[in-house]
Amino acid sequence: MPQSPIILGIETSCDDTAAAVVKRSKVLSNCVASQPVHATYGGVVPELASRAHQQIIHGVVTQALQQAQITLNDIDGIAYTHGPGLMGSLLVGCSFARGLSLALNKPCIAVHHMEAHMQSLLIKENSDGSLNEVPEFPFLCLTVSGGHSQLVLVEQAHRFKILGETLDDAAGEAFDKVSKILGLPYPGGPLIDAYAARGNARAFSFPIARVPDLNFSFSGFKTSFLYFYQKFNPTQRALTESERCDLCASAQFAIVEELMLKFRKALSLHPVKHIAIAGGVSANSGLRKRLQELAQQKGLSLFMPRMEYCTDNAAMVALSGVLNAKNQQRIHRIDAPLPRWEIALT
Repeated sequence: MPQSPIILGIETSCDDTAAAVVKRSKVLSNCVASQPVHATYGGVVPELASRAHQQIIHGVVTQALQQAQITLNDIDGIAYTHGPGLMGSLLVGCSFARGLSLALNKPCIAVHHMEAHMQSLLIKENSDGSLNEVPEFPFLCLTVSGGHSQLVLVEQAHRFKILGETLDDAAGEAFDKVSKILGLPYPGGPLIDAYAARGNARAFSFPIARVPDLNFSFSGFKTSFLYFYQKFNPTQRALTESERCDLCASAQFAIVEELMLKFRKALSLHPVKHIAIAGGVSANSGLRKRLQELAQQKGLSLFMPRMEYCTDNAAMVALSGVLNAKNQQRIHRIDAPLPRWEIALT
């Protein structure tokens, strides 16, 4: 593989079908197609997600190649999300990538979804030509999404040490639960963030889990919020604007507070000069603000991905493919995708 390989990335871990082209650490294109069908059900329906991936993946890949102004013959390899994620969705991306690999006789590189989120912080140039600052190693990264909450010490581009993770539900799931209870449209995370900005975070109090070490737990918060709301609004009347904003602000405060408590503890145990955040929940303005305050207080450098790299995208997958191009254990994997693939495994 050349020194500056051109990698096509394919991401189908959940309900977004994405394709991107990356050359070294420059994004040439980054295309994402969402699946609005899930809004009807208030959450992702796995079978519908995999069917939608099948229907649109060819078009999304074609769009990514066109935007990058290249053809399939120009790429040096195909990277795809091998896990974790929904099995049916993963199979679509995996099968498509392996088919391309065989047809083109190009390497096929398996990518870990959460590793890719952290590696998205290493993207140096965007498709619009703008540049990003990238952290120096090692850096402490809080990786939070709909299915994962992890504190990771990133020692090198593909060497990670997990310091703590969720024992049950992830932070993203907690936001989803609040959204569903309040009757907000799916996906509700951005709406909670918007309402919270206009509410009083101290209006209501919700418990913050005290679990051992650097691990997280959000199952208790979800139950507490449900029981509180049932007492607060037993008739299921329409909430006033003020009530909705205060509930969102208070819920967001509790979720972010637990994340920040563990992040501060991790920082005291593993002092570094650079800190970062990645994953879908890294788009939350409340969490970003708290991390900015922490960085300023401690004199640290904070790195946060651009919004298009927070949620599931293929630019991070393609870049991960570039970084793992020489990892023989990741190339031409023939096993089935791994819905619960651990970072420690290769």
